[in-house]
Amino acid sequence: MIRRLGLTVVLLLSACAVGPNFHAPPPPATQGYTPGDAAKSTQSTDVVGGEPQRFQYGQDLPGEWWTLFGSTALNELMGQAMVNYPDIAAQQAALRAAQENVRAQAGVFLPSVTGGAFAQRNKTSGGTIAPGFPGFFTNIYTANVNVSYPLDLFGGERRTLEGLQAQAENESFQLEASYLTLTFNVASAAIQFAEDRELLEATRQIIALEEKQLTVIQRLVQLGSETNADVLQQKANLAAVRATLPPLQQLLDISEHQLAILTGRFPHDVPAPELKLIDLKLPQDLPVSLPSALVAQRPDIRAQAAMLHQASAAIGVATANMLPQLTLSGSFGGEALRFASLLEPGSNEWNIAGQITQPLFQGGALRAKRRAALDAYDQATAQYKLTVLSAFQNVADTLTALDNDAQALNAQNDAVAAAKASLDLIQRQYDIGTANYVALLTAQQTYQQARLAYVRALASRYTDTVTLFQALGGGWWNRKDVGALPTHP
Repeated sequence: MIRRLGLTVVLLLSACAVGPNFHAPPPPATQGYTPGDAAKSTQSTDVVGGEPQRFQYGQDLPGEWWTLFGSTALNELMGQAMVNYPDIAAQQAALRAAQENVRAQAGVFLPSVTGGAFAQRNKTSGGTIAPGFPGFFTNIYTANVNVSYPLDLFGGERRTLEGLQAQAENESFQLEASYLTLTFNVASAAIQFAEDRELLEATRQIIALEEKQLTVIQRLVQLGSETNADVLQQKANLAAVRATLPPLQQLLDISEHQLAILTGRFPHDVPAPELKLIDLKLPQDLPVSLPSALVAQRPDIRAQAAMLHQASAAIGVATANMLPQLTLSGSFGGEALRFASLLEPGSNEWNIAGQITQPLFQGGALRAKRRAALDAYDQATAQYKLTVLSAFQNVADTLTALDNDAQALNAQNDAVAAAKASLDLIQRQYDIGTANYVALLTAQQTYQQARLAYVRALASRYTDTVTLFQALGGGWWNRKDVGALPTHP
């Protein structure tokens, strides 16, 4: 009866774990992202890429959101990147390591069993028995099995396991964050590549117009209606536009190189992708998660929550280290003068022991470590709050950018149309002698600037959409598994 009571007490003690029990922070109480959340769609422009985008509040984001752009080239780049980019493999390895650490820690809840064998041959002096007594040899053979089991009375080991599980959870969301960052970078680089190519083509068209104008002015000089000063001015203007080509080409090359690296290949080995802005379909229905769901979707928030959980478990570990530690141990085996006699009944030996230790004086180290764990938890709490605030800022910034950049595209489209109409009018007036060259030059420069600004405004609409999908978490919870993680034997 006494033994049963003692066993019950031990089991009850081992069921408790000191330190706080972690509860995930509740979602923020805010009801929206911006004061303008009531807006349901953006302004439209009658051009490809100027379609209105409708905000679908409460709708779920697809896991492979890049397919909404309807580009086969972009889909291929994404597939290559997710398979080949080295950072993904690195994060997968980090996750596997964290999972193995969890499995290793779980082993402390089972008895530790070790086996051993020992053989010894001694020569003993006979002089200790009687003068002249001959020396003799002794053989000793020992074999035993030792069992040790530390009772986790106050849950220190369980809190350690809890912390490692939280670390593994953190690594899993770090992996998802890596996927999200990679897909965002690939989509952004692809749009940048298409934008740079469009800017380069627009500049070449402008150069062609400038060259045509130079030919006209030179002919007018021959006719005597213009001066060489006008020719020199036009040549200077043409040279200035041509000077913008190398920087634009460099930007295009950089985007091309970045896409090669993101897909895990060397720039030398990858041809330029066949990708143009006109090939991209602007998604018109944009799923926008509710604020209450955002904290469950953003990998960075989930990763920070796991770090907060780990900090909470560390408090329990530090607290348990201040309390008594109980270990049960025992061994069973045999000892004999001959190896063949180890299994005989008379050679058996065994022992069982219990050990309890209680820290008495550590110079205040254990209390200081517990206070440090509490401070680390406060730090993790503040970092979690900051991560949530930053996430809401990301979404708010992107929602306003979607609306503002849609208006900017509309304005730039009007500016291009007005600048082109003005240029055509002044060109006709110049041809018949009713407008001077200064007016024509001003009209040319205005059109050039409007044309390039239009391309940038168009690309911004695609980039804003990609940024929104990233800010909302990338839909990883709906993403198809890219394959089982490889493991070491």
